[in-house]
Amino acid sequence: MKSVKFNFASRAGFVFAAAALAASAAFAGGTHGGGHDESPIGEPGVAANVTRTIEVDAADSMRFTPSNVSVKKGETIRFVIKNSGKVPHEFSLGTEKELKEHYEVMKKFPTMEHEEANKISLKPGKQGEVIWRFTKPGVVNFACLHVGHYEAGMKGQVKVAAK
Repeated sequence: MKSVKFNFASRAGFVFAAAALAASAAFAGGTHGGGHDESPIGEPGVAANVTRTIEVDAADSMRFTPSNVSVKKGETIRFVIKNSGKVPHEFSLGTEKELKEHYEVMKKFPTMEHEEANKISLKPGKQGEVIWRFTKPGVVNFACLHVGHYEAGMKGQVKVAAK
């Protein structure tokens, strides 16, 4: 019989990937406390329902341009993010608490890359998009969670008006 050996790093990576997948599924499905509650930041958008496209530059100055965006409740926005820098960046939508928690994970796994409904990782010179529907008024945060970038101020806000 053939035996397969896994080293600790492979096992740890596998466990982390499985945990991240489970967390993504939980996030996508909402919370379960007797029903489906909407995420405080909205929901993945559908390309056919995009009402506006907002271009965002992610630069090595550790800033997003624009860093403040205004939308209306119910709008589906296509964020087209371009990494104009020479280092990797990402665009991640979330509550301030979610972003800070994920930043702590990124400190442990700095080469982690994302391509989820609410976030995308971009290598230097690359471009990508996030399509998001804003379902509640208030503030939705975004940030680059690569180590050092968030602390350097690479973050912004989407202000969602009631209508």
